[in-house]
Amino acid sequence: MKEKVFIETYGCQMNVYDTELVKSILTKHKFSIVDKEEQAEIVMLNTCSVRDNANRKIYNRVHEIKKQNQNALIGVLGCMATNFKKDLLDNTKLKIDFIAGPDSYKQLPTLIEDLRETNEKTYDINLSEFETYSDVYPVREKGVNAWIAVMRGCNNFCTFCVVPYTRGRERSRDPLNVVEEVKRLVSEGYKQVTLLGQNVNSYKFEDFDFADLIKMVSDVEGVERIRYTSPHPKDYPTKLLKVMAERDNVCKQLHMPLQAGNDRVLHKMNRTYTKQEFLDLIAHAREIIPNVKISTDIIVGFPTETQEEFEDTVEVMNKVKFDQAFIFKYSERPNTRAAQKFPDDVSEPDKTKRIVECVELQKEHSLESNQSEIGKTHMLLIEEEFSKKNPELAVGRTDCNKVVSFLRNNNKVGDLVPVKITQASPHGLRGLL
Repeated sequence: MKEKVFIETYGCQMNVYDTELVKSILTKHKFSIVDKEEQAEIVMLNTCSVRDNANRKIYNRVHEIKKQNQNALIGVLGCMATNFKKDLLDNTKLKIDFIAGPDSYKQLPTLIEDLRETNEKTYDINLSEFETYSDVYPVREKGVNAWIAVMRGCNNFCTFCVVPYTRGRERSRDPLNVVEEVKRLVSEGYKQVTLLGQNVNSYKFEDFDFADLIKMVSDVEGVERIRYTSPHPKDYPTKLLKVMAERDNVCKQLHMPLQAGNDRVLHKMNRTYTKQEFLDLIAHAREIIPNVKISTDIIVGFPTETQEEFEDTVEVMNKVKFDQAFIFKYSERPNTRAAQKFPDDVSEPDKTKRIVECVELQKEHSLESNQSEIGKTHMLLIEEEFSKKNPELAVGRTDCNKVVSFLRNNNKVGDLVPVKITQASPHGLRGLL
């Protein structure tokens, strides 16, 4: 009989995609995937290691699982496995049976088999210079969007980030391999693809760069929308921006992670651009792509950041007026350069004050951006036939990634429908068919 596996996923979109890879690998061996933890003989936690509370969640979760299902094997996958191997394996209070890093998922059947035979903990956290899983077709959830990892790893070494240490160096898939996967997805009914990478726009395969890849994917018949994440501002050449402007099925939305607005802090973060260079890039993008919508990431309270330097971040926010921002307090991560070199010396009250100020400011900017859409008609790609908040409403997303709810009219997930925007809040839009 096949062993039953339950997988729980934490963190970024790449982890969601990696879980789809793991399901594919396991189902080709002696395993079946179940939807409920209590049905499982093996529970796998696909983890994130970006922020401190992510680790605490996993430790607490392991204890919960063992209480509810004492006989289940527990495996920890992903970034936390690579970053905290010794603690995960040596901590006697943690009842973990096996761990596997992001480049070791093909070894999972062997790890479990060895564990069954020896009754000893097993692990594989080797990082690869070549593994892209291009030969594994993910087992995906049904929906309108499919994630496709086109490259893995990161070479940037931002001082606050653990990804280069947990996922290794950058390597990219053959563009022809990506295109074949997109064609298969279209044949299965997917309307949108989102290209993934830790630094996706640094994609490079032989003579092909990311702009070339976007063109090739855009040429696939039946792809209604193309998105990508997560990028770095250093890899936005004019060539890429022009492709985005020229191709109707490439969404007119950019993610431009600022992180901080002060040059000294940016240098300590190893972000490789200045405040003015970032602002110039935004202006350049808006010149090439009319009506482009721009989102960002911001970290407040990076080590040694003063109140005056934080104000530079606020200034950039006011100049750019991002449509959306993901804002975080700095969280020291083990094995990063920041943790090794810089004391976490910004007080928790100061971090809290700064994040509250940024969040409130972003609400104003998001509301202003959303209000500017009132009266306009957008083509929505429907993602929810019945809204979780109100079953009378359907939910879709505009090309520029704004969420719109509207009174449903026999609309199905995956439909593209024109909706006129009638109301706006900082968090979304309402409309009428």
